Amino acid sequence: MAPPSAQERRPVSRRRWVLGALLGLVAVTWYLYPSTRPTEPEVQQGDPISYACSGDEPVRNVAVIGAGSAGASAAYYLRQYQSPCQPINITIYERNHYIGGRTTTVNAYDDPDYPVELGGSIFVQVNHNLVNAAREFGLSINSLQASGKLDTPEVLGVWDGEEFVFTQSDASNRYWNIAKLLWKYGYSPIRTQTLMKKTVGSFLKMYQPPYFPFKSLSKTASELGILGATAVTGEQYLESSGISSHFAHDIIQASTRVNYAQNLNQIHGLETMVCMATDGAMSIKGGNWQIFANMIAVSGAILHLNTSVTSITKDTSSGKYTIETSTPPLHPAQDVLSSSVEETNYDTIILASPLQSSHLEFRPPLPSPPAKIPYVSQHVTLFTSPYPLSRRYFNNPALMPTTILTTTTPPTPNEPDTFTSPPFYSISTLRTLVPPSTSGNKKKQPEYLYKIFSRAAMSEPHIRTLLDIPTGKEADEQQQQEVFTWLTRKQWEAYPVLNPTATFEDIRLEGNGKGEGGGGGGIWYTSGIESFISTMETSSLMGANVARLVVDGWWGDAGGAGQVEGEGGEL
Repeated sequence: MAPPSAQERRPVSRRRWVLGALLGLVAVTWYLYPSTRPTEPEVQQGDPISYACSGDEPVRNVAVIGAGSAGASAAYYLRQYQSPCQPINITIYERNHYIGGRTTTVNAYDDPDYPVELGGSIFVQVNHNLVNAAREFGLSINSLQASGKLDTPEVLGVWDGEEFVFTQSDASNRYWNIAKLLWKYGYSPIRTQTLMKKTVGSFLKMYQPPYFPFKSLSKTASELGILGATAVTGEQYLESSGISSHFAHDIIQASTRVNYAQNLNQIHGLETMVCMATDGAMSIKGGNWQIFANMIAVSGAILHLNTSVTSITKDTSSGKYTIETSTPPLHPAQDVLSSSVEETNYDTIILASPLQSSHLEFRPPLPSPPAKIPYVSQHVTLFTSPYPLSRRYFNNPALMPTTILTTTTPPTPNEPDTFTSPPFYSISTLRTLVPPSTSGNKKKQPEYLYKIFSRAAMSEPHIRTLLDIPTGKEADEQQQQEVFTWLTRKQWEAYPVLNPTATFEDIRLEGNGKGEGGGGGGIWYTSGIESFISTMETSSLMGANVARLVVDGWWGDAGGAGQVEGEGGEL
């Protein structure tokens, strides 16, 4: 969206660090209106299934492709929903060497005592599947709002490339922060909270009957009145609800950029509201991937890591499937992948990763394959340094932020429709660390752990400009230390380009309920939900949804038996 002019950004009359940083920014109005949190329904996920065991139920073989949130959840909920007298064999294939997909950690200083989230960093209180699983598995939860991670007060700022359009310190009185927010933006924070409650509240109904399990995402979203949010941009959705462009530009767009690397004139309204549902943000101590590792362990699935599925072949006479896999060479000197055809005949295939990045061949071809959709390529840079962020780079603000979110640069008077973006989406000072003796910091002085999200790789010279590195006589006096004591990078195909849409991909790609696979047989797809809402939680929800549809189809439950409705339409 084109931001307001510099003059418009000035208050006239009445006028929360990456991901977790935004919480303090937006949550200040939550303190005034605590009752406005979306209603949290009891998560039933369908009525209990009753079975009468005949003693001759066939063994069902399921292949799950992908061990991220959706794949782990599909395996876990298949086991939860299965008949007590019906055997299911679950096999999971994951091309990476780890569980978790886009949820994984790396170790600062290459030391396991310093894990850092590289992908999905937080989940929130209304993420029922993840919260309930964490509790069931006894995982240690970190509350981002309650944890102090720096030796100094945490300050959040929103940078537009020229100035900080908003700053807030956790050292300030929270009621003073509320007053400042309302003075600058009027009633827009409250209107945003009300709109978020209404929109996210509609989505939460998808966890319960009669909507769960849903055969068609498009149809269910329509029934719940959610398409009105997905069919327009965030900019349009906010404007139609009386939320000022000033607040949208400074605060809400900073949220969509740090969460999805997209501006309000690109991202659809539903995902915009998801960005604002930040209450009760948390993470798992040691890494969020542990939720999915525990799901897989509880499911009893056979897990093959470092194994890519390259083809799926259907026996048209039996309706069953065989798969071909490949594994990387055992030794770096080898450059030939090892391939094999799995002997198992599968009744059901659950494709739990984006099809366009799986490089799968289907024999015969899928009748209606999902459309290819663009994904955002995002660069993550993690590093440690003894130097704080540079005041000089950010034009010497009175209050220097420890975490910086970004919005777009204001247009010039001569080019009112032209604006640019800073070269990064966010810079977060995650915490201070005392480095191990193996690091470049020989004095073992405390260092800062930084995380940068950007649209292009950040070079070391560029990163240096962001840090307050002494020069000249001052540098000689301080015996200048190594700037980077540890640094790692990762480029993610992080999430879809979330343009407005009113149609979403089919949940069932192949299979009509006939053959030995029964009504739960066929090829099922979880990633269609990513263009709707792209989070760890919604991937888990779709994994659970597919699991329930499969089980219902096998055992003839009226809610899921037979042909699953197609959804059609390109994104």
